[in-house]
Amino acid sequence: MPRTILALGAHYDDCVFGLPGILLQAVQKGHRVVVLSLIGDYRNWPPVQGGREQRLLEVSRELAHFHGIEMRFLDFASGRFHLNEETKLAVAKVVAELQPDTAFMLWANDRHPDHEAASAISKAALKLAGRIVNANVKAPNQIYLYDNGPGHTIGFEPNTFVDVTAVWPAAMEWLEQLMAFVRNKSPDTPEIDPAVKSKTALARYRGSSCGATYAEAVWAMHSRPVQLF
Repeated sequence: MPRTILALGAHYDDCVFGLPGILLQAVQKGHRVVVLSLIGDYRNWPPVQGGREQRLLEVSRELAHFHGIEMRFLDFASGRFHLNEETKLAVAKVVAELQPDTAFMLWANDRHPDHEAASAISKAALKLAGRIVNANVKAPNQIYLYDNGPGHTIGFEPNTFVDVTAVWPAAMEWLEQLMAFVRNKSPDTPEIDPAVKSKTALARYRGSSCGATYAEAVWAMHSRPVQLF
């Protein structure tokens, strides 16, 4: 049966970098995939200041839609949100609406304060959505935590590996096109974006850990036998 998959991140690119292969794999299997980025106000972020802030959201949605994924944004800005009643309620409302079967959230220990804040908020909203919105909300059957690469994530020790070799070209096309807009470069430039290089190296490393060419790794919050999709 088709399921609903919810992936949460702080920024427009957290899920696109962190687990694009897993999300595309879910789409291929006929599941509904929704990405929720807590930050939707980029007026204080220099790379898109000067009139490109709204276009970043539009491009992110367009690229995700092309790959069969729904991209949503909340209204928070970088450095201006933390775990409190307002942020928990905003995310819990989305959880209550979607009632995801499976959810993905950022690893808690990170060098970027936005990532740590988003992780704490996501955990509260996913596990306690019903209490926060005061309604009957089905909790996800499983919650997985994902990393955002060695430049950000600290102490990540995955316990679940997913072979994403079959969808890898599409995953990197998605990331490359998104980064091309942010860096104001043509997506057809022969130079490989640094984010793509970093993600490819990480996926090869994860793959070598489990016998795949490319793999993504997550940490299952609950220890139980499960089938991802």
